[in-house]
Amino acid sequence: MTPSCTTTQATRPSWSRRALPWATASLLLLGSALSWSNAQAQGADIFKGADLALGQKLIADNKCVACHISKVGGDGSAMYKPAGRINNAGLLRGMVEMCNTNMNLGMFPEEVTAVAAVLNRDHYKFK
Repeated sequence: MTPSCTTTQATRPSWSRRALPWATASLLLLGSALSWSNAQAQGADIFKGADLALGQKLIADNKCVACHISKVGGDGSAMYKPAGRINNAGLLRGMVEMCNTNMNLGMFPEEVTAVAAVLNRDHYKFK
């Protein structure tokens, strides 16, 4: 009978068990950095072909303005600060995706893009 090629954690060297979490963390950090740099490189062309009417409907249906008013007061437009953290189209789309996720809105990627395209048209005006 030949020995098995598989190893269990118990038979794996201790240095290997310690290295695994670091390797996983390194891969996650690398992925985050690549995603961030990709978002930095994206221009408003990511909104090309977006359904603006759908974006407006989704903003109304999901009560985005009411949520923003509850957070910043006034008419909610203080939420949109082009000179602030969001300084390109990719980051804008990412923030809409964050709202989609955090609020459990269930929007599909093309819907997120449609909402972001409306926000870009009305508030950010990224080229």
